[in-house]
Amino acid sequence: MASLQASSFLHSSAYSLPTLSRKRTITSILDLPKTRASNIPLHDLQTGRLAEELEKARSYTSLKTTFVDKKFTKNDENYGSDSMVMEKLYAILEAVADRVEMHKNIGDQRDNWNSLLLTSINAITLAGATMSGIASTIAAGAAPVGAFKISSTLMFIAATGMLCIMNKIQPSQLAEEQRNAARLFKQLQKEIETTIAIGEPTERDVNEAMQKVLALDKAYPLPLLGVMLEKFPSNMEPAVWWPQQQRSGQVTSAHCNGWNAKLEKEMRSIVEVLRRKDKEEYLRLGGKALKLNKMLAISGPILTGLAAIGSALVGSSSHGSWAAILGVVAGSLASVVNTLEHGGQVGMVFEMYRGNAGFFKLMKESIESNLLDRRENGELFEMKVALQLGRSLSELRDLASSSSNRGGEVDEFASKLF
Repeated sequence: MASLQASSFLHSSAYSLPTLSRKRTITSILDLPKTRASNIPLHDLQTGRLAEELEKARSYTSLKTTFVDKKFTKNDENYGSDSMVMEKLYAILEAVADRVEMHKNIGDQRDNWNSLLLTSINAITLAGATMSGIASTIAAGAAPVGAFKISSTLMFIAATGMLCIMNKIQPSQLAEEQRNAARLFKQLQKEIETTIAIGEPTERDVNEAMQKVLALDKAYPLPLLGVMLEKFPSNMEPAVWWPQQQRSGQVTSAHCNGWNAKLEKEMRSIVEVLRRKDKEEYLRLGGKALKLNKMLAISGPILTGLAAIGSALVGSSSHGSWAAILGVVAGSLASVVNTLEHGGQVGMVFEMYRGNAGFFKLMKESIESNLLDRRENGELFEMKVALQLGRSLSELRDLASSSSNRGGEVDEFASKLF
């Protein structure tokens, strides 16, 4: 009896398995051959049958444990790779959220610049014109004439210098740039959050997010010196804030990923309308705003300069009358021009038109890219295009049908939003 208990103890202890790393316990004993000590005859215990059975159990257990260890090792490697991708996306997400705040704060600051500089320059200009007019009414040679002349001349000179700087940097346009950047970075932030929420991001998602961040940084720089966008370009060009889209170069089947020949024809018609109507119209309007802004930016400093010259000559015997007129009239006109340019925020209007033209250019490139490689599902992409243009799906299809029937010549614009 004692020998049987000892044998049973040895047999059961041979089946106990070590605990795997990270608290993973493998109950492979359930898969062992159905061998029990009670089924082994007594004479086999003396002839070595027990040793043979125990050896088989050890071999089976060792094989099972090795297989499970390899399986867990492979899963751990995949988990580590996915974890690194998620960490990279979260790092990019933090940087994007920080940029949203930076551009928002700097946009508010530069909008304040526009208001404060406009008010200050107009006050200086009108004060100079008033002093110049008062000096012309005082008899020549009187003591106050010199004080009024010098004061008004200095004010006009200061206003000229401040106007040159203000017209160069265009604070209203700077503020619009930062507002656009904040909106686009917030849009990118939502895209990354959606990618993380859906799950299973890849290195491709990380690379695309990085490229979009860098493209936005280049399109809307924060510093003023060195990298500031040209405020008076020679030609009106759409804004570009997205990376160059990579194309596979191979056209896939028309019936692929929700795409078909009818949808492809519809998208090509929409591209034609965007190119001929929307993008072209905003480029035309942006060009007019640019010309107006150039004219006002040159006129303001010229008028304040002429007012300074007229103010300096007030009271002279040979030029007294026209000098007073020049100082007062030119100073008043300079205030009007400055109000039209910066109070009307012509620079902001130009930047708005430039951004809208860029939006339609991005839509055109996105549609053409999807027509080539069918990266996005066709039905989903059609819905996105309709939403971006402020149309329902039926209205989008009607527009495409009308454009196709008329050879791209339609009376309405593709977008109903702006």
